[in-house]
Amino acid sequence: MPLTGLRIVDLTRVISGPFCTMLLADLGADVIKIEPPEGDPLRTQGSGRNGLSWYYASFNRNKRSVVLDLKTEEGKRGLEKLLADADAVIDNFRPGVMQRLGFGEERLQQIRPGIITCSITGFGADGPYRDRPAFDFIAQAMSGFMSVNGGKDDPPQRSGLPISDLVCGIYGALGLCAALLGRERNGGAERVDVSLTNSMVSLLAYTASHYFATGEVLPRTGNDHPIASPYGLFRTRDGQIAIAPSDNVFFGRLMDALDLPKVKNDPDFADNFRRVEHRGRLRELVEEKLSERDSTDWIERLNAAGVPCGPIYDLKGVFSDPQIASQKMAIDVPTAAHDTVRMLGFPIKLKERACQVRRPPPQLGEHTVELLNPGAELRKHAARS
Repeated sequence: MPLTGLRIVDLTRVISGPFCTMLLADLGADVIKIEPPEGDPLRTQGSGRNGLSWYYASFNRNKRSVVLDLKTEEGKRGLEKLLADADAVIDNFRPGVMQRLGFGEERLQQIRPGIITCSITGFGADGPYRDRPAFDFIAQAMSGFMSVNGGKDDPPQRSGLPISDLVCGIYGALGLCAALLGRERNGGAERVDVSLTNSMVSLLAYTASHYFATGEVLPRTGNDHPIASPYGLFRTRDGQIAIAPSDNVFFGRLMDALDLPKVKNDPDFADNFRRVEHRGRLRELVEEKLSERDSTDWIERLNAAGVPCGPIYDLKGVFSDPQIASQKMAIDVPTAAHDTVRMLGFPIKLKERACQVRRPPPQLGEHTVELLNPGAELRKHAARS
């Protein structure tokens, strides 16, 4: 696996950090999850079975758990021991917490010269908001992300998923991999800083480019695309389908598949700018035709014609879909203490060094003795035999 041989000390908890380190662990890194005596708060949240939170499990496979109370000298000595042969350390504390614990940047480099450090925060390592607390909802609100969701007259709308945590976790993993590669090629340490809010701002895409170019804020358009038409959800005879013909080529294919040559050649729809301007009339014409058949029929016809089109699934639909099943995006992970846990699969598909579950989600402190006192672990195994 690509990251086999790398050891990462993981001081994160809840979602953003554990998601980051799980991605690295899935790619082969040895991730040592440091938990306080009470454990990661996620252990007590969400649905689960037999005392195991499946929410916690879904972010913590392929890791080893060590319990350390970093408020004590013993706990700090344990962390120092683990850092001494680590390639990287990741935290999602507020700025300054690592320094107060006695593990600021200078101290970390003394313990392990060249160690890569990665910090995940709400707003970044500096700036007027660096010390503010932040969770996903705050990042969604302050990044502008919520402002672009919903219909024209609707209030701003959050994503139903903790998207800033997840995107920030991905950026953290990407930044850490880049820093590790840079160290290998050029030597020297590196510090990676990623934040929930910056991560969400980076996703503003065409809404930001439109604002930069014109000074105007695009209005909310619900499921319609603000700068493309027709693009969104459309009514059929028995429901709705998602259609996304994003340029003239796909628009032509859609019109041919719907047998609407007059609409295809209408000057009001000659290019995307005019289609956006006349989106209301275009939607009426498209839905009038779609009302002649059921959704499943149109999905087959439009895809066969090369038009991006699909159903709108709930989670039951997602995990019943044959494509999702073929991609193994739901996997069953056996655990010694809790039977089998079902969790999401690997989105990164590597042909030669594929991601795999090497370790189930760890029990709290399961590997403390193994990693901090290996001699005692060996003696314990000897006594059992």
